[in-house]
Amino acid sequence: MNILGIETSCDETGVAVYAIGVGLRAHAVYSQIELHAQYGGVVPELASRDHVRKLLPLIRQTLDEAGLGTGDIDGVAYTAGPGLVGALLVGAGVARSLAWALDVPAIGVHHMEGHLLAPLMEDATTQPPFVALLVSGGHTQLVAVEAIGRYRLLGETLDDAAGEAFDKTAKMMDLPYPGGPQLAALAEQGRPGIYRFSRPMTDRPGLDFSFSGLKTQVLLTWRDSDKSAQTRADIARAFEDAVVDTLAIKCERALEAAGCDTLVVAGGVGANRRLRARLQAMAEKRGGRVSFPRPVFCTDNGAMIAFAGALRLAAGQHGDAAVRVTPRWDMATLDAVG
Repeated sequence: MNILGIETSCDETGVAVYAIGVGLRAHAVYSQIELHAQYGGVVPELASRDHVRKLLPLIRQTLDEAGLGTGDIDGVAYTAGPGLVGALLVGAGVARSLAWALDVPAIGVHHMEGHLLAPLMEDATTQPPFVALLVSGGHTQLVAVEAIGRYRLLGETLDDAAGEAFDKTAKMMDLPYPGGPQLAALAEQGRPGIYRFSRPMTDRPGLDFSFSGLKTQVLLTWRDSDKSAQTRADIARAFEDAVVDTLAIKCERALEAAGCDTLVVAGGVGANRRLRARLQAMAEKRGGRVSFPRPVFCTDNGAMIAFAGALRLAAGQHGDAAVRVTPRWDMATLDAVG
């Protein structure tokens, strides 16, 4: 059963083919970073237009790499939300049209469920129940996963997501777009302990996050500094250490609250080298384990959508022929699988 996955929620066009019982056959991602760099952020209308331009060629490329034709597609999965409404509609329109033309089922996938399940795509040993940390530019959430499709929110950010804080902090320090990866790379050159920022909301009970105050601390420190290259790196290191420590502290609390030993980490910030090492050490100290997707599957991609869609299509779930998207979508409203 070959499932074509399409991801167009923001500024990456992702396509993949996942075969149930076989695994990932092929995947490709086209990034719009250069298109949006001159604006310092994603321009929704430009993102939508570029999806229109790239999606069909990318589908042809992915099918060729998988050694398949359109007649070999048994189902189509696409990101139906959350995300930019125009970008979502491009993927949904193509997916529904293709499914109708081929007379195969199609299903809209929740973008964050795609991220949450990405580590399971190549690691069959990780199965619910577990705690998931979804950490990206748009989300920072801790979720208790009782089964696929049964999610209970444990905590979330009250303001900036962790990835958003990385991007905004980088912009304050005049780093090029996209800022988050640039800041993480710069932090590798920083000296630990030269600066220290607070670990927000770790001095009180609860599993919610807040990163806006941390961002302000960095702004004030950067404003009053000598702005040398080493100082910039030292501040970047202190900021990254604060975010990583905060995430790790909250993850350990979440595991204890949920009574779980397994942590799953997904989303773009999940590719951060220091975060992966810190969470691995925390899990091992507790006698548990942590599962990450490969870095290429941390950021938005079609493979996670194909995999999540395949699980639901195999369970008999699918939608009608209407093109619908949900720019704001609570993951707790999803149906359980099985």
